[in-house]
Amino acid sequence: MLYSTIADTYEKIEATTKRLEMTDLLVDLLKNTPKEIIDKVVYLTQGKIYPDFVKLEIGVAERLAIKALAKASGIKESEIEEDLKKTGDLGETAQKFMAKKKQVTFFQQPLTVQKVYETLDKMAKASGSGAVDLKTALLAGLLADATPKEAKYIMRTVTGNLRLGIADMTVLDALAIAYGGGKEARELVERAYNISSDLGRVAKAVAEKGLRGVKKFAVLVGEPIRPMLAERLSSPEEILEKLGGKCIAEYKYDGERIQIHKKNGDVTLFSRRLEDISSQYPDAIELVKKHVKAKEAILEAECVAIDADTGEMRPFQELMHRRRKYGIEEAMEEYPVSLFMFDALYVDGKDLTLELYPIRREALVKAIEESERVKTAKYIITSNPKELEKFFLEAIENGCEGLVCKSMAEDSVYQAGARGWLWIKYKRDYKSEMTDTVDLVIVGAFHGRGKRAGTYGALLLAAYNPESDTFETVTKCGTGFTDEDLAKLPEMMKKHVISHKHPRVNSMIEADVWFEPVVVIEVLGAEITLSPIHTCAMNAIRQGSGLAIRFPRFTGNYRLDKAAEDATTISEIVEMYQKQLKKIVES
Repeated sequence: MLYSTIADTYEKIEATTKRLEMTDLLVDLLKNTPKEIIDKVVYLTQGKIYPDFVKLEIGVAERLAIKALAKASGIKESEIEEDLKKTGDLGETAQKFMAKKKQVTFFQQPLTVQKVYETLDKMAKASGSGAVDLKTALLAGLLADATPKEAKYIMRTVTGNLRLGIADMTVLDALAIAYGGGKEARELVERAYNISSDLGRVAKAVAEKGLRGVKKFAVLVGEPIRPMLAERLSSPEEILEKLGGKCIAEYKYDGERIQIHKKNGDVTLFSRRLEDISSQYPDAIELVKKHVKAKEAILEAECVAIDADTGEMRPFQELMHRRRKYGIEEAMEEYPVSLFMFDALYVDGKDLTLELYPIRREALVKAIEESERVKTAKYIITSNPKELEKFFLEAIENGCEGLVCKSMAEDSVYQAGARGWLWIKYKRDYKSEMTDTVDLVIVGAFHGRGKRAGTYGALLLAAYNPESDTFETVTKCGTGFTDEDLAKLPEMMKKHVISHKHPRVNSMIEADVWFEPVVVIEVLGAEITLSPIHTCAMNAIRQGSGLAIRFPRFTGNYRLDKAAEDATTISEIVEMYQKQLKKIVES
């Protein structure tokens, strides 16, 4: 299969803002892809060559990419850099200069998907002292054989900025239509993805064997399961009513959610974004080896920073000092961790994801040996609102965020990759107006004036709508940023800049700069109000009005542990607004 076929489709996808049109284009591409390489085409369309949990990235910095482009085109690096300042897109710059390259490539071969993929794979695996030179040579060789259009998408892929606006859910829709007989097959295809987190493997299975192939997908140690997410409510009475009158309530620890995979003596830790973070927590790995009795297990836990002297829990922000490549030994000493286990998804050959929560918790208790630093999450089983409130206050007093209340009913399975009412968060912040923080996605920015000239004066922020898989604007935030924040924001957001509003962003406001919806930040506001200009929950409360957060302030917390789809949802914003109204009426 020629790589030009992919490049042509990418160009058409990039030219549309209509989701259905994007899906149709993707369906055509997948139908015309040889089944033996469909996994590679899907990875490339995600802008990667492996699923996120595989610790192999192409890893090409802008400087190296410029060097390779100069080598392939015969044009000076300084000239390329000058053009890049204007375009802000290395892909467009590559397309421009490869169209007027100074040297002719003899014996130029048309690029195949296989050739592009294998070359990117070699680049990802290059290591050691000659790695930079090898990567440069491999990339320059690819560009030399590429058409200008192909060069554009190769360059974007290697630098991690493909910018197609295609979410994993769009790919699942396209696979269901192309090989599953229609959108009604989406649920089966998505289940396979939710328990494997490997879109390429799912694509290959459904392309080669149809729905029979994805039905055979099983939970495997080493392949992270997409995490189950919780909704939120603000009173014990509502929570118990929603959960059938009785629930298991657990402490909600202020840590990093991790998924532990243990197979004999090997342990891997995955973040909630399914990235392998084992190297950041060697002490946690040792705790697992010592205290998880099961030979094979997939368990979920909160990894919490603790004070080594007092044993008290430290806030989440201190744990983020562990998110580093170097100085891990020092960080381990300064920010030691404890593990609070809260779910078992697989134990010694048994898939527990379709088991009820009480059964999973029982399996969890049997799978571990508790110690000072490894415990199951503290819990109670209750049907009494007052008892739930008392346990909630106890959790707060002990340094937790609040509670997670879990269903014990006949449908309390593990809903991988889904947010639902089987788990409900009850946090202290929900008790009054907007003392609760929200996690919002940066989708745009406005140029600063006066002291902020040359940086961003405010950011356009959005909440997530899981039903339409889009991001709806909810506020403009320009408060709470330090001088350091203001200096680093343009650089930090540079690789996410796009020339137009992203297809997944729903905005009536025209930003000066648009971004891919990727970066999540934490914001605190004064109140939620009706808004004629923000699209969050448009028409849900009143016709012609959305919801907006008034007087927002950045808390200083960049939620690097969260994907954009993990941001606060529009239904959560609606819920907070309704609770706020209720309190105003009651007072």
